[in-house]
Amino acid sequence: MVFDPLNPLIVQADRSVFLEAFNPRAKAARQEIAPFTELISSPEHLHTYRVTPLSLWNAASAGMTAGHMVDALARHAKFPLPDNVAADIRELAGRWGRVRLEPYDSALLLTVIAGDEALLTELMRHQAIRPLLGDVMSATVVTVPAAHRGVLKQALIEVGWPVDDQAGYTDGDAFTVPLSAALHVREYQREAAEAFYRAGSQKGGSGVVVLAPGAGKTVVGMVAMSLVGQRSLILTTNRTSVNQWIRELLSKTQLMPDDVREYVAGTPLAPVTLCTYQMLTHRGRGQLNGDDRMYPHMALIGDSEWGLIIYDEVHLLPAPVFRLSAEVQARRRLGLTATLIREDGREGDVFALIGPKRYDQPWKTLEAQGWIAQATCTEVRLLLPPEERLTYAVAPDRDKHRVAAENPAKRTVLKRVMARHVGQPMLIIGQYLDQLELIGADLDAPVITGKTPQRERERLFQAFREGRVKLLVLSKVGNFALDLPDAEVLIQVSGAFGSRQEEAQRLGRLLRPKADGRAAHFYTLVSRETSEEDFAHHRQLFLAEQGYAYAILDGHTV
Repeated sequence: MVFDPLNPLIVQADRSVFLEAFNPRAKAARQEIAPFTELISSPEHLHTYRVTPLSLWNAASAGMTAGHMVDALARHAKFPLPDNVAADIRELAGRWGRVRLEPYDSALLLTVIAGDEALLTELMRHQAIRPLLGDVMSATVVTVPAAHRGVLKQALIEVGWPVDDQAGYTDGDAFTVPLSAALHVREYQREAAEAFYRAGSQKGGSGVVVLAPGAGKTVVGMVAMSLVGQRSLILTTNRTSVNQWIRELLSKTQLMPDDVREYVAGTPLAPVTLCTYQMLTHRGRGQLNGDDRMYPHMALIGDSEWGLIIYDEVHLLPAPVFRLSAEVQARRRLGLTATLIREDGREGDVFALIGPKRYDQPWKTLEAQGWIAQATCTEVRLLLPPEERLTYAVAPDRDKHRVAAENPAKRTVLKRVMARHVGQPMLIIGQYLDQLELIGADLDAPVITGKTPQRERERLFQAFREGRVKLLVLSKVGNFALDLPDAEVLIQVSGAFGSRQEEAQRLGRLLRPKADGRAAHFYTLVSRETSEEDFAHHRQLFLAEQGYAYAILDGHTV
């Protein structure tokens, strides 16, 4: 292989990969390495990727070979590929497919390929795996009770062995979901749904689609429902999201109102039923841990012959829903999300229990194609007033973030920022209710929190959509599933510590394309010389990875 110093990649022995974004050959290199690497950061000139086991297994599960991965790095690298990187890729990616689950009467078979007898012996002796296995059939085959399918996949990925699950799916009750003739399905939306479904093969039908907020993940879900053609259960983050799904389903498919229903205990289930994660994980009164009645609504999963379960915002799955998902591996499962980042580090559980990443599109690619709005990001820094600075100095560490976040000077700077966008539809969002109530009173604006009745929320959201209300103040209930396409400005006055998820989702509230092509503006107000500055930097990491750069303004000069 001849190495070219004009190439855009530098591959290092620690499996990090640097891409010169300014290089004329960068686009071709990025397209080739994106499927099997994880983007770590993407500032203006030098982007950093990393080769990880999960990134390799996601690519291998989609059919990419280790040889193709090594060749892609080598062809675009400035310098010779480190030997250990090529070896690591071949060994790690080569693990995919060596451990399989296959159907066997009412149980399953865990199999390894011929010559891997020692691997099966090793796995069978592992203390977390041994209790999940059944009878040994041969040196390469052991039975697995069907009920252990999900838990076994979790345990195996924990020890570094991903499972190629070929055990197939149980069909649910047939139910056709015809799409509306007026619905224009974008090419990438159809590609995403088909990548999940894979022509209905036994290996298809489970996995995750990653698309930016505003890119139409709901449409991807509806196309998947039409491909599967069976009863569907949709799990989502909150009732606002439930209502949005129902509106979209009734406007973009030929389903009738009786076909689509929110889950309410004691009422008949519809062919398309929607339920929030909060409802699903609601605890029964007086129940103890380990009691089967602890989560009485978990039975929803077995109350109907679902052919497809859709997990909206899959990166937010609560731990009890992971347990539930481990028990429904025979159902087709589609995860929808803007980011696979989990603050609890459980990305491996999403891979094992929902499925591999089947489709991904960079946010900036969708922006360049006009499918999501252009957005500018600005961090406005301001000092704490002297009396608050003293309060911050003597506060316990656990309270410092809140003191900084509720900086009263933010209310003055907020008005200055708003003055830059007079007349534009605007959202103000924050973490702390006292702060938001003060802002609402300052601006004579409606405040929507978790205590706001659902009917009142919907009334205000609809007034915003129709232009009768130009400003809403939102608590963290505004982080997800807000269908407010005309919002052009979002000002973040406080947030949940260093949450990259939250930062991405809040920017996502602005990314619906604007009718006149106008750009969106995302501001975050940060107290200088406090822990909030550090948290703000961490919050911004995911968006930096997607190519968004933050301008920095001084609050006094806005």
